Amino acid sequence: MNTNQKALVKATVSVLKTNGTDLTKHFYTRMFTHNPELKNIFNMSHQASGKQQNALAGAVLAYAEQIENPEVLINVLKSIGNKHVSLNISPEQYDIVGLHLISSIKEVLGEAASDELIEAWTQAYNELAQIMISIEHELYESTLKKEGGWKGWRAFVIADIVEESDEIKSFYLKPMDNKSIADYLPGQYISIKTFIPALGHEQPRQYSLSSAFNPEHYRISVKREKNNQSLPDGVVSNVLHQKAIGDEIWVTAPAGVFHANPVSEDPLVLISGGVGATPLLSMLETQKNMLQNNTVVWLHSCRDEKVHAFKDHVNHLNTNNQWLTTHIFYETVDNHSDLVKKGRIDLHEIKEEILIDNAKYYICGPEAFIKAQYNSLLQLGIAKEDILYEEFGPQLLHLN
Repeated sequence: MNTNQKALVKATVSVLKTNGTDLTKHFYTRMFTHNPELKNIFNMSHQASGKQQNALAGAVLAYAEQIENPEVLINVLKSIGNKHVSLNISPEQYDIVGLHLISSIKEVLGEAASDELIEAWTQAYNELAQIMISIEHELYESTLKKEGGWKGWRAFVIADIVEESDEIKSFYLKPMDNKSIADYLPGQYISIKTFIPALGHEQPRQYSLSSAFNPEHYRISVKREKNNQSLPDGVVSNVLHQKAIGDEIWVTAPAGVFHANPVSEDPLVLISGGVGATPLLSMLETQKNMLQNNTVVWLHSCRDEKVHAFKDHVNHLNTNNQWLTTHIFYETVDNHSDLVKKGRIDLHEIKEEILIDNAKYYICGPEAFIKAQYNSLLQLGIAKEDILYEEFGPQLLHLN
């Protein structure tokens, strides 16, 4: 892009701040009208709730603001690239998105969309697309080089189903071809794809791998979300909870930038809310299997004992490993116990337990939960670079 084109893109920042979501809503409506096959790729629940439109508007705004130095967004772009790889996104699909995005800019801005502005945004999008295609090509190639690695969707069978709580089931997935599967870093996820009768087409979802790597299978642990018109989440999770052992499901290779280093000697402080425990449980089990005896502090919060998944498993690890300390919080406590605290996590109250030299802090849970724990850690003097978090769904948080 030349200097004038960059200036034109930056000049639209104010418009994006006030009308960005209108633009992205128009874009998605246009794209799904002309290319309905893409409904098999995009999360249609996030479309209905507006989360995806908000996330895209934020991403377009950030790119426009940093158009002179897009390298500062590289960590965000790598996170998006991992999600794209887990959905088997191809370079050709960037052409489709680009066509509808540029057309939407023309249609939404109307007379304000000069030829020069459209050319500038076309060039900007093409450069961004090339960055993403390059990132994703490297990720595809890296996975293919792994033992058991593959690209795209691969048929798996549900080998076992375990009820972990009133809301969460674990699914053990084995490849239909009985060949080896790729290993992963603790905290990463896979995508699954299945047909949704209510929608009439397939839907993909990313789910964290909830155990240390086992060469025989992958394990995901899925919360059955409420599915209603006012909050249209849970379409896929409800279908998954109805599946049986022996059912087929499509899976992509592990991906994701949120993970712990399995060979690091740094202490870990793992902070989770609800089903956010799943990637952190992978970190905890990997720590046990590596026999490093690093100090680990496990903090978990949920509504009550009935929805507390993996309770007995974590208690067993706590009882048998001196390197592990656990703190469990229930909003509602029926039977008082030394093992459970009533209320929500308050890091200030247990700061003596979590302020550990060289520790890395991992947070996973709902958006409000992540914000609260992140801000508490900053107030306690923890550096931003030592705090990592995973937000399920579209990336709406940009705390670092």
